[in-house]
Amino acid sequence: MRRRSPARWLAPLALVTCAVAIYTVVNHELLSDDGNATTTSATTSTTGRTASTATTKHKSTKKSKTYIVKSGDSFSVIAAKEGIDASALQEANPDVDASALHPGQKLKLPR
Repeated sequence: MRRRSPARWLAPLALVTCAVAIYTVVNHELLSDDGNATTTSATTSTTGRTASTATTKHKSTKKSKTYIVKSGDSFSVIAAKEGIDASALQEANPDVDASALHPGQKLKLPR
């Protein structure tokens, strides 16, 4: 009887592990885009026997308004929908290429 190679079950396990890691990173990035920062700190006493963990959420005092790009949107279409000037929208998003907008992309709206 031929013995099966461990690669038969290690490869799918590695694939699932990578998928979970990618999901975790992407999910964390999407949550951090909302303006909420999560800070976790651990404190250990000098004896090393007790440990406590505190999680705090800090909300930013300035809430910037965002727009999520939909299929077929352009800077001028978004500006018309939101009632703002297209050049002001472009100034609020200097790192965004106006010709390369994609659905799901978040844009900052000027005040």
